[in-house]
Amino acid sequence: MKEKNNAGGKAKLLEPRVVRDDSEPAAMGPSDLLPRMKDQGYAVDRMDRRRAWVEEKTGASLRHIGSLSFDPERMRGNIENPIGVAQVPVGVAGPILVHGQHARGLFYVPMATTEGALIRSYERGMVALTRAGGVQTAVLADENQIAPTFFFDDVHSAHAFAKWAPAHLAEMQIVAATTTRHGKLTGLKCYQIGRQVLVNFGFTTGDAQGMNMIVKAADAVCAWIRNQQPGSSYLIFSGLCSEKRASGFVMTRGKGKRVTAGALLTNDVLRMYLHVTAAQLFRVWQSTVIGHLQAGAMGYNAHYANGLTAIFIATGQDVANVVNAACGVTNFELHPEGLFVSVTLPALSVATVGGGTGLPTQREALEIMGCHGTGKAKKFAEVVAAALLGGEISMGAAIASGEFVAAHEHYGRNRPSRE
Repeated sequence: MKEKNNAGGKAKLLEPRVVRDDSEPAAMGPSDLLPRMKDQGYAVDRMDRRRAWVEEKTGASLRHIGSLSFDPERMRGNIENPIGVAQVPVGVAGPILVHGQHARGLFYVPMATTEGALIRSYERGMVALTRAGGVQTAVLADENQIAPTFFFDDVHSAHAFAKWAPAHLAEMQIVAATTTRHGKLTGLKCYQIGRQVLVNFGFTTGDAQGMNMIVKAADAVCAWIRNQQPGSSYLIFSGLCSEKRASGFVMTRGKGKRVTAGALLTNDVLRMYLHVTAAQLFRVWQSTVIGHLQAGAMGYNAHYANGLTAIFIATGQDVANVVNAACGVTNFELHPEGLFVSVTLPALSVATVGGGTGLPTQREALEIMGCHGTGKAKKFAEVVAAALLGGEISMGAAIASGEFVAAHEHYGRNRPSRE
């Protein structure tokens, strides 16, 4: 609002001018706020009213957004102000043969995407790996991280706290346990920066992604610490834990599941199914490592984010965790019989309970892999890693053989195939 002097010399607030065209944005008035409804408005009639209100305000037709196949009450806790659903195409890739600690057998992997050629590419890689005898997988660690910051009056006080905290881990574990039956505080490490101390807490979270769980537990621990350390104060997030951010921390410390998958692609399989030799595929890997180094990239991979995003959307994961989950290392090694290929993901945040995993279509997608419910998160992580390995070798082979552009032209949105 602008001020303007009136005849009496007093400042008067002018109401903003409302313009309903493209020349100037319209000012917001009370009638422009989304309608508040009893009990958050998850019932069918309330969701319909809210959607109708949006249609009236914007002139858009929301017929497809309003076409959902389940009771919107199921959305409670997953979304606010619901008006319907976003219907993303879901396909399936596979089979991928997995020899894991938790996942064993043939799997078909659901992927939700609008990128043509993506699923065909992953499928080609998965089938090649299966023809080669399958993929060995292993979950190397399972720990989520949260790192509050503590503040002190001076450097010596902060240093004394950094020594005190690890010695009182057992007491902190008792406090954390009062907030959750599923999460467990497993350890901590202090990082002092001047008179500030970042405390990284590691938690196991069962089959949930668990970030909300461990924030609650960590806050209780921090309140206990503040009582034990008079004069200290804290903020619950420092940024060190790299939740939904790419960083060197997630590469070295990890976040969620640290999982690896590897397989030997024989020369015959490389020629028959990927149309390349071991030397050709290795050359692509080696040259693109150089490119990643020049770019200052975090880790090295061809396109983890493609597969992760498609699987995350299909199965109800927190999609923003693709940012940290896509940090990892793809490795190709020349072998007397062909090429040994592997992926290692140090920060794979996935869940088979909680969050969006219980919504109807997302649950069905997890059930395709036998990965819905308690005791299935590590199995799911191994399947994801194996699927991503398929995507890595397929893209590398497409580049090596010169088929990359042609594949996108054939299957992508430019000239979609009708076969």
